[in-house]
Amino acid sequence: MLSVELHAHSSLSYDGRDPVSLILEQAEAIGLDAIAVTDHDEIDASLEAAERAPEYGLVGIPAIEISSKAGHILGLGVERAIPPGLSYETTLEAIREQGGIAIIPHPFQESRHGVMGRISRKQLAKGDAIEVYNSRLLTGRANRQADRFAQSHDLPRTAGSDAHISEMVGQAVTRVDADERSAEAILEAIREGKTSVEGKRTPWHISVRQFAGGVTRRLRNGMPGVWQ
Repeated sequence: MLSVELHAHSSLSYDGRDPVSLILEQAEAIGLDAIAVTDHDEIDASLEAAERAPEYGLVGIPAIEISSKAGHILGLGVERAIPPGLSYETTLEAIREQGGIAIIPHPFQESRHGVMGRISRKQLAKGDAIEVYNSRLLTGRANRQADRFAQSHDLPRTAGSDAHISEMVGQAVTRVDADERSAEAILEAIREGKTSVEGKRTPWHISVRQFAGGVTRRLRNGMPGVWQ
């Protein structure tokens, strides 16, 4: 079983803080096997992380968090940025055209651009996997809703720290029963549902720090200071 971080942000995200090097150092320090940097509508840092990951004893998975019209979608295993603003279905298709998989993160958290405010449950079930544990939880209710949905629709389940600072990388991980230690094998195992999840809540003081730092960076860049 490999321990994989599937949802983390670098400074290339408008609300992220740290460079790729610090993210990889943290992943190595806590004993992860693989990591995907999933910046908002940007992919350059993720490609850098995937290239440099072996230096830290890690498997790197190129990835991106796409702002579709419906909300956020993680594209794992893609190497070209997918533009924001496309429909939910078109975004899924664009990910798969690159051989990637589409994971729907925090789907029941509308305040954080979860998709369920704009699509039906039938559409949600078209994703390749559902993020059922996001460590940036408030009450945990949205995570439980996502978990129940994934299990009732027999969809693969994943977890992610949704870290916006390097210290929080690995707060939530996906255990993947892959045939080998490679990005391709990890993605195939996720497709087949060979996963389990574990994680813990991001501490409140860290959540506040991440939020405050994100607001500051958004305002500096002329963007609305909303929770992401």
